[in-house]
Amino acid sequence: MSSNDLENSPRPAADRFLFLLKMRGPQTAADLGKATGVTGEAARQQLVRLAADGLVVATAEPRGVGRPAQVWRLTDAGNARFPDAHAALTADLIRSIRTQLGEDALDRLIDARAAESKAAYAAELADAAGLGERVARLAAARTREGYMAESRAQGGGYLLVENHCPICVAATACQGFCRAELETFREVLGPDASVERTEHIVGGDRRCAYRISLNTLPEKKPKRRAARRKRA
Repeated sequence: MSSNDLENSPRPAADRFLFLLKMRGPQTAADLGKATGVTGEAARQQLVRLAADGLVVATAEPRGVGRPAQVWRLTDAGNARFPDAHAALTADLIRSIRTQLGEDALDRLIDARAAESKAAYAAELADAAGLGERVARLAAARTREGYMAESRAQGGGYLLVENHCPICVAATACQGFCRAELETFREVLGPDASVERTEHIVGGDRRCAYRISLNTLPEKKPKRRAARRKRA
C-alpha cells in the first residue's frame, strides 16, 4: 500500500500514522493530519495516545523564525510493530552456524541465498525498458518481501529507498547479508548501472537508501605514437 492511499485507507488511524512515520520519517502533527485527512489537532491527540503506548516520541526542532516545531518519530517499540521475519530465531541460527560450522560456512549460506535472490530479481527485471523501470520493479519486488521499498527519479539517476528491514536483527548479527544485498542490486540492475548505498539502517539511519545512476565510461584518449628517431 502506498502512502498516497492513506487518506482513503480502511486502516485504524493509529496504524496509518505509524505507517506514515515509517515511510516518510519524522513528521509534525499538521503533516500527518494533512496526509490522512484530519485536522492537525485531531492528529496531535492521536499521537499523544501513541506516545502514551510508547510507540512514538516528539522532539522540538527549530524551523526558522518562531517557536520550534514539534516533530514526531517512531520509537524502537514503534519500529517493532513492523515485520521482523522471526528475528530472534534467525539470530540464534546465525550464532549456531558461526559457532558450530565456522564463518566460511555462514558466508556460503549467505551467497546461496543471494544467488536465489539474483535469479528471482533477474526474472522480474528481464523485459524492463531502461534503468528507471528496472529500479521500480526491484522496489516492487523488495516491498513484497517486507522492505517497504519505493523508488523515484533523483538528479540524473534514481533513488531506491527501503523504509523497513525485515531481517534487521540478522543483518546486525552478520554484515554479510548487507554485503550480499549490495552486490545483488549491482548485478541485477546491469553493468550500465552504478549503485551506491547512502543510508544504512544497521548503521543507525532511519532507512536504507541507494543512489543509482548510469555509468559514464571515461572517454578514451587516442594513443600517441612514439616519434621515430632518425638514424644517424
